Amino acid sequence: MKEIRLHGRGGQGAVTLGQWIVHCLALDGKYGSSIPMFGFERRSAPVASYVRIDDRPVREKCRIYTPDCLVVIDPTVRNAVDIFDGLTGDSILVINQKGTPEELNLPPAVKRVGIVDATAISLRILGRPITNSCMIGAFAATTGWIKPDSIPEALAGNFVGETLAKNIRAAKAGFEQCKIFNLAG
Repeated sequence: MKEIRLHGRGGQGAVTLGQWIVHCLALDGKYGSSIPMFGFERRSAPVASYVRIDDRPVREKCRIYTPDCLVVIDPTVRNAVDIFDGLTGDSILVINQKGTPEELNLPPAVKRVGIVDATAISLRILGRPITNSCMIGAFAATTGWIKPDSIPEALAGNFVGETLAKNIRAAKAGFEQCKIFNLAG
């Protein structure tokens, strides 16, 4: 089983992103479970969402303490929460950020990093800084745990028409523009 912890702020779509990942897994013939967790239930407060994926049904529904992968849809959440808490082994980080891994001051447990400027992509394509559509593409590119071909159908559960087309473009841009780094260690 692989465990993913998603970090963002209220209203940015971290919970929805977790649901899309699970939807993609189901389309790919795998199993998943998405569990949201809210602290202060207000817009802009730090939010975490948890996803478990496996080749067998996932029954565990609790918080994730030692994630295999972190997805950070808002880089400013690092100022409020220790996003790296619990990382062990060969962890993966997918982050909405500019720059290189060296500039991120990563712990040694992070062995693979996907960096994408999802905010700029989202502003350009969607006209708003809601980055979850872009981040599902970056997640697919960095981890290989979901197929990019599954993403449009997952997005279609939330959008229609031109809005769906824009979100599919944002996801594709996230996939294509994500810079992936394998770190020594």
